Amino acid sequence: MAACVACQQPLVLEIDASDDDEDIEVGGSSSVPAASATKSVPDDVGLACGCHFHWQCLLDAYIVTECPNCGTNLATPSPSGGQQVLCTLNNEGGLQENLDILPLLTEEGYLRAYPEERKCRAFLEFCREGDVQAIVAMLQDDEDGEEETMQGGEPIDILRYQDPIGDMQSGLHAAVAGGSREVAWLLLLLASELDLQEFPALVFQEAAAMGLMREDQTGKVDIRSLKDAQGRTADDLAAAMGGVWVGWPGSGRLAI
Repeated sequence: MAACVACQQPLVLEIDASDDDEDIEVGGSSSVPAASATKSVPDDVGLACGCHFHWQCLLDAYIVTECPNCGTNLATPSPSGGQQVLCTLNNEGGLQENLDILPLLTEEGYLRAYPEERKCRAFLEFCREGDVQAIVAMLQDDEDGEEETMQGGEPIDILRYQDPIGDMQSGLHAAVAGGSREVAWLLLLLASELDLQEFPALVFQEAAAMGLMREDQTGKVDIRSLKDAQGRTADDLAAAMGGVWVGWPGSGRLAI
């Protein structure tokens, strides 16, 4: 069996099979407890240079756009005019060929340098996916725990965080890009000065049920004023996208 060039172990990963769709049912004939069951799945990142890694081994060793084993430059021009790092990925989800992993490698490299921003980037992903429950859980966890700070000691405001390697988008930009009105309303309630009379009653009911309320916004940046790397507010992005945002641009909901 082929081995990872970094750790010399087979290109497989042992995972917990207890959550698999084919779990042994309670009362079944097997004497192996479901909780202890494991299974082997492929874990093979094949780079263009011919080197193969486990995914985590590649993340641990990756430097810029060079193969950490043989030093080959892996970057090629992308259709958009930028760079890409193509690979063949074989994992639990199946085989994917010509997959560009540069965005993932770039993010992981950034988070190794700035681990305190990992939660903020997860927050942006939840905004993009429209996962209100995950957003609420994260905000409540922040209230109960120790506040994250940047390396310079400045507190991180997760609601107003802008992605330095993702076009400087805010959570509101991410919600607009993901087409999630529910997340947009939640962010506007918590991090803007939008007149409360503009909010549907259902928004207040759901926020109250989750234990959320608007704090004093004095001295805080209104999330509607945040601009991405192209100088666009969330309102500008919504105007360009249309769809679920028809009627929102110019209404004051997404821009001051």
